[in-house]
Amino acid sequence: MLAEVLRELDPQPGEIVCDCTLGGAGHTTELARLVAPDGLSLGVDQDDMALAAASERLSKEVPEASVRLLKGNFGDLDELLVEAEVPGVDCFLFDLGVSSPQLDIPERGFSYHEDAPLDMRMSSGKDTLTAAEVVNTYNEADLARILRVYGDERFANRIARRIVESRAKAPIETTLQLVEVIKAAIPAAARRTGGHPARKAFQALRIEVNHELDVLDRGLRAAVRWANTGGRICVISYHSLEDRIVKHVFSEMSRGCICPPDLPVCACGRVPILDVRTRKPLVASDEEVAANPRSRSALMRVAVKLDVTGAEPSK
Repeated sequence: MLAEVLRELDPQPGEIVCDCTLGGAGHTTELARLVAPDGLSLGVDQDDMALAAASERLSKEVPEASVRLLKGNFGDLDELLVEAEVPGVDCFLFDLGVSSPQLDIPERGFSYHEDAPLDMRMSSGKDTLTAAEVVNTYNEADLARILRVYGDERFANRIARRIVESRAKAPIETTLQLVEVIKAAIPAAARRTGGHPARKAFQALRIEVNHELDVLDRGLRAAVRWANTGGRICVISYHSLEDRIVKHVFSEMSRGCICPPDLPVCACGRVPILDVRTRKPLVASDEEVAANPRSRSALMRVAVKLDVTGAEPSK
């Protein structure tokens, strides 16, 4: 959704922009081009491979741009922006989910099409929990909860039970081993509809391994703190759990007084911090979905930081 991102963020020459999900640097390259030569483009990623590839691409395609790449998780955005020594940021972008390079490298363990160790860590150097540890150590109730809540998996209980039964005989250590366990747990008729039978379970495990929902909440709130007045925050999510968090944080920070209506004067002191520009999320165009099927589930929400200096609550 590059066109929509550039339209909603509207980066101007000299501004500071921050792509909190650098990935392949597609968005970052265009943002850097638009704020160059006097602006600054920040890119955040916890994957060494992504950072190296992005650095090469940016130096080649926008050599005139001032760029700084930061290694870390956007859940630690406060610390990363302190490190970058910026006074504030004009444009924030969060393009959530697993980047295509990570999905396409079997060794990372995200794919249910290729055999590989059950890993799924976004950053293998920092995080210690792997998908294999989740699958082989969580009890049946916790496995079912993760599959149901994070993956919206209707056969969560059956899959959790089959995992526990299978690992009692031998540990489940690879992606295709897990796929076979999942297939065996799902009724044959259900396996023939709704895409790959392991898709939802793999999504749920990835979210659990990387604590993605907690990280998102922390990162969004940090972005609001660091955004300059008039700063734009754009978030692209790919499933309902992510979108629900974005909607909740934006809604919470766009609310003013929450005192009872019969109270004559505001006692809570709350003032709106954000102006939410997308009451309903924007979606990818038909043309983009045809070119990039992964964008089919994309939901974009945008908010703008308000001037809260001297603002007074009102009833």
